Amino acid sequence: MAERNIGDFLIWFVVFLFSLSLHEAAHAWTANRFGDATALYLGRVTLNPIKHIDPIGTVLFPIINFMFGIPIIGWAKPVPVNTTHLRNVRRSHILISLAGPASNLMLAVIFLILLKILLTSVESEPGWLGMKTALPLFQMFQAGLFLNVSLAVFNVIPIPPLDGHWVLYHLLPPNAAATFDQLRPYGFLVLYAMMFTGIFSYIFLPARWLITQLLR
Repeated sequence: MAERNIGDFLIWFVVFLFSLSLHEAAHAWTANRFGDATALYLGRVTLNPIKHIDPIGTVLFPIINFMFGIPIIGWAKPVPVNTTHLRNVRRSHILISLAGPASNLMLAVIFLILLKILLTSVESEPGWLGMKTALPLFQMFQAGLFLNVSLAVFNVIPIPPLDGHWVLYHLLPPNAAATFDQLRPYGFLVLYAMMFTGIFSYIFLPARWLITQLLR
């Protein structure tokens, strides 16, 4: 990474850790609401990133993405769900899986509002906030917006270990679901292949276009 980009990466990475922690905490909280307290007892209903960090998905993958100019995306340690404790397993597990991406969309809306307020305030009263404060805030809010939209889109891709694969698993007929489940050990290889072939860039194009339109 170029030296001039280290500061940008640190801002993005801090926001990424917070966003990913909220994502995993949302999974754990929702699982508890539907009757499975496994993640709650393991301390996963927390915003403490130490409880959620996965060395590959939370550290290595985002660093590689940043180096190659790909949106910083990744995953944390999966929140364990004991489906025997769930009421209506199919419905509950789908909602638990979608809780993480939904939390990122909620956070993206919050960052969008903060960004709009900041930009409007600076345009109407240019001198009210010094550039030393305004610029870092702008970078943080912008990072929060792009990161959380990217995390939401990324995690609904139906490839293990991402959330979308559980949604697709429960929507498939039993025989097709069993076949699909056999692909789980190869999910990481598929994700790396998508990253290095540039497929991710095309997946995120619509989201980037939407964000650009919202910021006008």
